[in-house]
Amino acid sequence: MATRGGNQLRGMMDEGQVRRRSRFAFFVEIYSELAKVTWPDRQTTFRLAMLVIGVAVTMGVLLGLVWDTVLTTAVDRLLLNR
Repeated sequence: MATRGGNQLRGMMDEGQVRRRSRFAFFVEIYSELAKVTWPDRQTTFRLAMLVIGVAVTMGVLLGLVWDTVLTTAVDRLLLNR
């Protein structure tokens, strides 16, 4: 592949290897790729959504209550000498 000025992408564009496609073709390709996807069933989607919500709530409690309490205590003792 010939490169001009050390820019490999420029060389590809000059050789015609990279072509511009219309926006319509882009959306047609998106639709065709989404049609190939194996989508989960409703039960699996619900179960995984509940798992994500459960993990988010658990991490929120952990970070919001426990970690905040630990950091507040550490700052009070180390920096503020209380």
